[in-house]
Amino acid sequence: MSEVKFNLDSSRRGAFYIEENHKKAGEMVVGLSESALTVYHTEVVPEMEGKGLAKQMLDEMVRYARTHDLQVVPLCEYVHVQFKRHPDEYKDVWKK
Repeated sequence: MSEVKFNLDSSRRGAFYIEENHKKAGEMVVGLSESALTVYHTEVVPEMEGKGLAKQMLDEMVRYARTHDLQVVPLCEYVHVQFKRHPDEYKDVWKK
């Protein structure tokens, strides 16, 4: 299982991402404010689809939000669908 990494720039924009063989295999683009983590887009390269990478990034993003007491604004379709499918699992971080 690949490690999810997190990169944030000085404007508080960044991504959770996974690399395979020194190439980006997937990323979840986010922005941070004082109280919220907004997820804009999640993408996995076609050759790595179906390996659970998006779920790994989702899990790490939610862990980060919980650790930093942030609410998640799921503008990303993938994250929004997961939150809707599993509302009890994400109710503590989901900013509706």
